[in-house]
Amino acid sequence: MNVSDCIKMRRSIRKYKPDHIDHSIISIASYSPSWKNTQITRYIAIEDPSILKKIADDYTPVYNSNIIRQIPMLVAVTFIKGRSGFERDGSYSTKKGDRWQMFDVGVACQSFCLAAKEQGLGTVIMGIFDEEKISELLEIPPERELAALIAVGWPDDDPQAPKRKAVTDLLEYK
Repeated sequence: MNVSDCIKMRRSIRKYKPDHIDHSIISIASYSPSWKNTQITRYIAIEDPSILKKIADDYTPVYNSNIIRQIPMLVAVTFIKGRSGFERDGSYSTKKGDRWQMFDVGVACQSFCLAAKEQGLGTVIMGIFDEEKISELLEIPPERELAALIAVGWPDDDPQAPKRKAVTDLLEYK
């Protein structure tokens, strides 16, 4: 599968088969670009049914908890704080301040999802959850921050691409 096809075919999957998956997609996602090659993104693969149940039942809204109840693996995407977008003295490198951290994590999440798609896996990136409680449950150290949750599994659905805006609506020339 080439990159263009992978991007065009990747969808957010919300129905999964319970079949086991391996972790090789992390090795591909590790090649994501990052600010000054800081490589701040870290992943926690959650497969323990009791932890998945706790996150689904107590720390996510219903529409996300229904997804989590189906998947064999949930990935908590975290990042090391204070590196991306910062100079060695701790000052910000640009007016964007610490927002580069989320930019780098976003690129890493997309790389992760495309690597999963190439292997036939489905994913959906979730951003609405109780960050504090999940961080506590997963014992995420204070120097890291939870950025997103990614459901990963074998798709049990094949949604079609939603209508896309015309390039003329997205691109302007100067």
